[in-house]
Amino acid sequence: MLTSIIDNVADRVRWGYITAFILLFISYILTFYSSQQLSNQQERVHHTTNVINTLNILLSELKDAESAFRGYFIVKDERFLNNYYKAPHLIDSTFLKLKLLTADNDKQQKRLDTLQLFIKSKLNLLSSGLTIFKNNNSVVTDTIIKSGYKGKLIMDSIKTLAVKLQREENNLLTKRSNRVTTLSNFIKVINIASIVVAIVLAFYSITTFNKENKAKQASDKQAAQFREQLELRINELNTLNIELLELRSIEKFAVTGRISRTIAHEVRNPLTNINLATEHLRSEISSTSETELLFEMITRNSNRINELINDLLNSTKAAQLSFTKVNLNEILDQSLGFAQDRIDLKVINVIKNYAPGLPQVLADVEKINIAFLNIIVNAVEAIESQKGILTITTENKNNRCVVTISDNGKGIDKESLSRLFEPYFTTKEKGIGLGLTSTQNIILSHNANIYAESEEGKGSSFIISFNYA
Repeated sequence: MLTSIIDNVADRVRWGYITAFILLFISYILTFYSSQQLSNQQERVHHTTNVINTLNILLSELKDAESAFRGYFIVKDERFLNNYYKAPHLIDSTFLKLKLLTADNDKQQKRLDTLQLFIKSKLNLLSSGLTIFKNNNSVVTDTIIKSGYKGKLIMDSIKTLAVKLQREENNLLTKRSNRVTTLSNFIKVINIASIVVAIVLAFYSITTFNKENKAKQASDKQAAQFREQLELRINELNTLNIELLELRSIEKFAVTGRISRTIAHEVRNPLTNINLATEHLRSEISSTSETELLFEMITRNSNRINELINDLLNSTKAAQLSFTKVNLNEILDQSLGFAQDRIDLKVINVIKNYAPGLPQVLADVEKINIAFLNIIVNAVEAIESQKGILTITTENKNNRCVVTISDNGKGIDKESLSRLFEPYFTTKEKGIGLGLTSTQNIILSHNANIYAESEEGKGSSFIISFNYA
């Protein structure tokens, strides 16, 4: 459920970002295109304005030439003719610029060609008038007057044609200005639309995120509650499982004790009769080397059987203990000291994870040392030489002092693990199988509990828990 909600949120946020990216990308393309068009239109507006200004300059240069001509006629001062002499060159240069500026407009080009003819005619009239004026001793003749009227008509034609040229350019200027305005407004619309889209998507993303985040938080809270309950149940099950193992161990030990006592009783009675009969036969039969050998064999094996029974009884009966308050960390160090020669011989790495400030427990130092030593020696024997790790951990857990002795040895199979504390059960070639039975007896006599965990190929752990003193 939580995964589904997270995926749902991720999908919505992902699609929100994708949509925003697409829309903003389209907006960028439109804005870029519109900006290019706007730039082009602005260039055209500038171009049209330049044509109009250049046309005005052309007319101004022509008027300057005509004004210089008239000034000379009135004042008869050659200095007035300076502007007149410069005019043709300036007019040609300006006219060439106009031709270049209107190269993309055939209609304007034709008008400019006509305008050029008028201007040449005007300049020719001025030139001929000036020549006549100078040849007649600066007297205005009828020919000059007629030429003046003709020049006026040509100038009117030039102005009329210039007006048409300007009107055409003004129309283009108006159209291009309108296009600039339209594109500018379009860009504004795109920008506003982009802002609106961004705001809407941001609002949608925030709303979706908040909504889904609340659902996620609720699911997280519910999942946390489930997890806490599950952990609580697992801890309870672990505790119950440990208690069950401890109860089974105690029950098995009690049963083993009863069986041991029964076996001891049933074996000792016949054994006593065998010993009595042997003594009687020894007194009745003549002693020879052969009979003495047989009697010695019977006596030796009878004593061996009796020792085995005593060992069995000692390993299962309640030990007589002398309790004192001790620190288990110190006792474990003592037990490690007793096994140090074996540890050094196999080059085993010992790791101590002792809990500081561990509460004291009531224990018989000698007996508990024996129990710890048995477990440590078994661990050392199970570890491969130069590769072994022996880890001893103490901790304060569930109001008890817990000792864990672990090794990375060959481990114990499940069947052997279930019979681990049984008398005479052993996996060692030379063992008699009473060491762990005796260890269990010592631990249980301390009102403590012991159980083992193991996995083949990974090692074993013995966990012993004591009540506080």
